[in-house]
Amino acid sequence: MRFKDIQRLVKILETSSLSEIEVADFLGRRIRITKSINNGTPVRIETPPQQSVEKAGKTEGKTDNLVAIKSPIVGTFYRSSAPDAPPYVEVGDIVKPGQVVCIVEAMKLMNEIESDIAGKVVKMLAKNEDPVEYNQELFMVEPT
Repeated sequence: MRFKDIQRLVKILETSSLSEIEVADFLGRRIRITKSINNGTPVRIETPPQQSVEKAGKTEGKTDNLVAIKSPIVGTFYRSSAPDAPPYVEVGDIVKPGQVVCIVEAMKLMNEIESDIAGKVVKMLAKNEDPVEYNQELFMVEPT
């Protein structure tokens, strides 16, 4: 989203009775602009949380209680910190909140992706060195 587009959204919000506007583009990037009901309070622009964890829909077999760990950014998925290092997690491993599960490289920066939940990794949905999109499911975890 271009800066001019964001400026237009802010102007729409300022001149309307709305208190919040949220838009998403075709790449899944979202922006939320909110204003306080009190006059004189500055407009606040928020971006989505670092990582989104959602219940997975029922697709096949027993997946109704699985939770997806998703990529918070667009980049390249890596299972380990180096080519000769062991993977952060394997199918069957137990993960804890805050535990690093993979790396997503974006613009030459290595971003450690952490689990937000405790549970057992039951499925890996991305392969090493795969390009990943924002909000793409990387792992399926069965909560404990």
